[in-house]
Amino acid sequence: MKFAKWIGGALGWTFGGPIGALFGFALGAIFDGTSDTADSSDTQTRGHKKQTTAGDFGLSLLVLSAAVMKADGKHLKSELEFIKQFFIRQFGDSLAKQQIPYLQKLLQKDIPLYEVCMQIRHHMLISHKLQLIHYLFGIALADGDIHKTELDVISQIANYLGISEKDFASIKAMFIKDVDADYKILEIEPTASNEDVRKAYRRMAMKYHPDKVTHLGEEFQKSAKEKFQKLQQAYENIKKARGMN
Repeated sequence: MKFAKWIGGALGWTFGGPIGALFGFALGAIFDGTSDTADSSDTQTRGHKKQTTAGDFGLSLLVLSAAVMKADGKHLKSELEFIKQFFIRQFGDSLAKQQIPYLQKLLQKDIPLYEVCMQIRHHMLISHKLQLIHYLFGIALADGDIHKTELDVISQIANYLGISEKDFASIKAMFIKDVDADYKILEIEPTASNEDVRKAYRRMAMKYHPDKVTHLGEEFQKSAKEKFQKLQQAYENIKKARGMN
């Protein structure tokens, strides 16, 4: 999908509200060479719900990506290059090159994080929100290390989006490993019985299955599959350690 389609007529609920205002700023800055356009308080979220489109999801991801990148107060050229390479791996070279200029403009703007998250929370399904958090961890880790300020912002975003502590810990454990990471991914304790392990895997497999985000388009399938594969690997690790069949 061309990036222009994300910001064109196919957009749904992100056209209004703070996300729409932020991209009004980015569009104006890119096409007019200016930095003064709509403020995020100028536009209100539209009252009726619409299905989340690839454009809605993609623009939400870029806004939240900028918020995570701004967390440490630095916007280093090297950091942006890491993010660019992450986008290339996820979306391909052509789409990534179209995304980066918008991300650069968003980094120049104060992002009303609570208002943005409330707009997303109101419209997105939980499977989409979990996929956003998975992307944000990948972005934070793009330079090889997740800094505390980045982790704090991602945690804050998850809280604003209404994501449970267990769901957040599950995705976090896919990127930040500790001795119980495999169990955290399955949202269970190491003391769980073998049968509880199997039940947890089946439950989480339904929650994280890539089919949950199929309608968002193929550009988001890679990350969804990666998340599912990490779940499968955690289950296999536990089975091996326990000698389960």
